[in-house]
Amino acid sequence: MDVMKSIYEKAKAHPQQVAFPEATEEKILLAARECADKGYCKPLLVGNAAEIKNAAAQFGVGLDNLALVNTEDEAWLDGLIEKYVERKPENSAKSMKRKSKDPLYAALMMEVVGETDCTFSGFSHTTADVMNAGLLTVGLAEGIDLVSSFGILDIPGYQGSEGSLLAFADSAICTNPDAEELATIAISTCGSVKNLMGWEPRCALLSFSTDGSSDHPLVEKVREAVRIAGEKRPDLAIDGEFQLDTAISPAVAAKKLKRESRVAGKANIIIWPNLDVGNVGVKLVQQFAHANAPGPFLQGFAKIVCDCSRGAPVSELVGNIAISSVRARELNS
Repeated sequence: MDVMKSIYEKAKAHPQQVAFPEATEEKILLAARECADKGYCKPLLVGNAAEIKNAAAQFGVGLDNLALVNTEDEAWLDGLIEKYVERKPENSAKSMKRKSKDPLYAALMMEVVGETDCTFSGFSHTTADVMNAGLLTVGLAEGIDLVSSFGILDIPGYQGSEGSLLAFADSAICTNPDAEELATIAISTCGSVKNLMGWEPRCALLSFSTDGSSDHPLVEKVREAVRIAGEKRPDLAIDGEFQLDTAISPAVAAKKLKRESRVAGKANIIIWPNLDVGNVGVKLVQQFAHANAPGPFLQGFAKIVCDCSRGAPVSELVGNIAISSVRARELNS
């Protein structure tokens, strides 16, 4: 299954306005230009208008059909901050005026007040910069108490419950989540995957043990996370602790599991127990199975906040922008 082909079709069907607060960067301008030309989103360049125009001229990027917001326009900025503080009174106008010297904060404020649908950054901001700005300006989604990440594996030769596709979390943000945090990651990922892919989530929390086959504090953490997730969101199909093969193979699940499960053998989401496992697991599948792995994408915010890789080629940025646009449309619909 070509996951990106499906994403591009969804993005073109309902293009969202995506704010780019790093619009003096060559790759960002090129990616925004390509997205506009192909109809994946409606780009909005946010920042010092003169600097953006100079950068576009320097890099040979046309700005036709690209909207531009000048954050140096004091009257516009004051009006934005006033509307923002009405919705987020915990953040003072004075503080946000100071923060908005960085266009990232202006873009996020626009998202909160409904003047754009998504904010795409991370090229000249670190992941910590993006997360801190998102937490301060946008805040967390209801019922979620931490930011994490998720991604999609497209694995040649794999035939699971969603064909060659398998969602995963967290391989980028949460180093060693405790049981509460692991439960939150699972809940967030169920929402993110349903939002992006339209799947009914079947989420497996992974361990080196299957349903009590081993006793160890690491296993107990995963087992407790399953219990917490079940209490918080009994409507979601979240189960474990499972070894990977039990999670995704019907034959193995039938052999190893002696109880009913909505997830075992047919999981479409897997949750790593920590970042070591997540990072190694994704890279193993990429290296040996030649899997494509769109992501990771931030989740847990009340709005869509994107953190891209500064080393990513333009083609990857375009794909991530399209994914972010689809997520924004589904979240806001």
